[in-house]
Formats: sequence, C-alpha cells, structure tokens
Amino acid sequence: MLPKKGKELHRRVQDGSVGETFGPMIAAALKAELGLTHQAIKTVMRWTGASERTAKHWFAGTHHPSAEHLVTLMRHSDMVLTAVLVMANREGMLANMKILILRERMLELIEMIDTQREHSA
Repeated sequence: MLPKKGKELHRRVQDGSVGETFGPMIAAALKAELGLTHQAIKTVMRWTGASERTAKHWFAGTHHPSAEHLVTLMRHSDMVLTAVLVMANREGMLANMKILILRERMLELIEMIDTQREHSA
C-alpha cells in the first residue's frame, strides 16, 4: 500500500552512508582484482553461484551484491574485502589483515628455507 502523505516511498539516509557509491566501489574492486574479461565474470559466477547477468551487473556497478553474495565475494577477494572495510571506515582493520597475511607468507618462506636446508645437508 502506498503512503497517504508525501511523494517518496523511502527516505534517503543522510548520515554519510555509501548507498550510491556501493555498487561502483564493488565493481572497481572486482575489476582491480580480476580484470574485465569474460573469465573474470565466470570466476565471480563460480564463487557466488550468481547468474552471468547478475555478475555483469556487479562489474558494471549498476547493481550490487546481496549480503550473502557480498560475504562470499569478501571470502574470495581481498580487494572486495578492502573496499567494504574502507566504506565502513574501518581502515585500521586493513593493517591488521595485512600483518596476518604477511605473517603467513613469512612462515611459508621459513618452511621453504628449512626444507631447502634439509635437502642440502
């Protein structure tokens, strides 16, 4: 049922929300990580189970993923995760995330060095 007063069905939030930039920011993150090829669209389809048309809309920035799809994209894409943290003004979490990634890579490198040393001895 339509409201009896006013012309707008939904009021816009004026608290600094990212409503109008959300779709384009997710699109930029996907393009930065995967490029803009048909293979990139197929990758996003495989990650999320979304249709080709839906994935194309996300890459174009005209539509944005639902919450369920967004969480799945964040699971697979560091760039999408970063974009969401930036939109949420949680840039401090980015540093923590990068430190954890760096720690994992360093542990892998140490393991490789130890393996090489064992084979050399």
